[in-house]
Amino acid sequence: MLDQSTLAPQAAPSLPRVLGLFGAVMLTLSCITPTSSLFIIVPEVLAGQGSGAVIALVAGLAVSIGIAFCYAELGTLAPSSGGEYAMVTTLLGRFGGWITFGLSASLLIVIPPIIALGTADYLSDLFTVDRALAGAAVMLLATLFAVLDVRSNAFITGVFLAVEIVAAALVAGFGFLNSQRDVSVLVSPVVPDGQGGLSAFSVGILMAGLTVTMFSFNGFGSAVYLTEEIKNPRRNVPRTVFWALGLAGVIIIVPTAAAVLGVGSLDDLVNGTFPDYVRAWTSPGFAAVINLSIAIAILNAVLVMALQNGRVIFASGRDRAWPAPVNRALTRLHPRWGSPWVSTLAIGLPGALMAALFDIEGLLGVTSVILTLVSLLIAVAALRARTGGYRRAAAWRMPLWPAVPVAVIAALLYALAEQELKDLAVAGAIVAVCAVYYVFYLRPRAADRWVVETPEETASPGDGR
Repeated sequence: MLDQSTLAPQAAPSLPRVLGLFGAVMLTLSCITPTSSLFIIVPEVLAGQGSGAVIALVAGLAVSIGIAFCYAELGTLAPSSGGEYAMVTTLLGRFGGWITFGLSASLLIVIPPIIALGTADYLSDLFTVDRALAGAAVMLLATLFAVLDVRSNAFITGVFLAVEIVAAALVAGFGFLNSQRDVSVLVSPVVPDGQGGLSAFSVGILMAGLTVTMFSFNGFGSAVYLTEEIKNPRRNVPRTVFWALGLAGVIIIVPTAAAVLGVGSLDDLVNGTFPDYVRAWTSPGFAAVINLSIAIAILNAVLVMALQNGRVIFASGRDRAWPAPVNRALTRLHPRWGSPWVSTLAIGLPGALMAALFDIEGLLGVTSVILTLVSLLIAVAALRARTGGYRRAAAWRMPLWPAVPVAVIAALLYALAEQELKDLAVAGAIVAVCAVYYVFYLRPRAADRWVVETPEETASPGDGR
């Protein structure tokens, strides 16, 4: 495992273990935010995949299950709020872990404000609000909520999630009740061209959309960010991952199937949205309710992201990724709520500023590439989880190892080959910047910087952070 001689003398404050399985599942499912995936991402899948959208989503779910196996095993082998970077560091070394942190941190910074910017679009049935102002307000509100204790946030997100699930269930019910075609269209799909014509669904079309369908289920890995706050993590972290992913699959795929069967014409899949479908099936009033539910889903997603992102930044300070004063600030816990409040504000407030001042939605394309790269690193790390001393370590073990991580690696490499060059170049630039910081700051200070540790491996008290 880790070289104990490299550990600094003082341990950072520990996060309180207060989350049971139910609360952990609610937070993780809220981070997947299946309803916002259904209403925001799935229309893009429907437009590109036609009636093959259900097959495409099942394929994305299948790859996600393979990745979830890797998360569950590595998350219990190296239980740390650092999440992906802690797992990769433990299995692949400090440099690989730092690159993983850099890629993950770029997602933490960019994705929440991008999602928050969509709020105004779904409030338009009720009132008109500036997109940037609404996005900044959602980011700010979510960040302030995230400073509360984790159990309060589990309750808040659970209430929001219940509203979202009801909305998804209504959409599914309306779609099935207004079915226009036989279910065979789901297994023998076609792709509408938007002009009344149809083309055959192919493996190429399926694979071209794989990163998008995987992105629909992204967030199940957030369970590992909560691993230091989950009771009995080696038992409950895997259960959290799989329960959250399974529930998300149902919430996303079933209403998608209903939409394919219920739209008046398959051409409607190209240009329509779920509120458009609901408006056609019911009334403008119901469509407004669905839009409001989408806005709630966005707030819920951003809230859980702010909460988990604060944990990752807290862990980076505890693992001494930065100069000492920064590390001390990032590891401060709120005296009442036990939350990493400085880290939460440090990652959340810049997001609010970005939403208010910058056009960042153009960066959405590169996020799927970065997500794929992080998943690739996790799968490679999983190949080492049964070697050397790791073979005897206490951890949940995935079935069908090493076939699962090998299959995941092959699928992700294929998906990367289908991505745009500019998105790959941006991801490469992020890797290069992280490598420079590692070479010139972290590597020369290997004894007391970037010392990634799990709570069980924390050294005895002292000073020197």
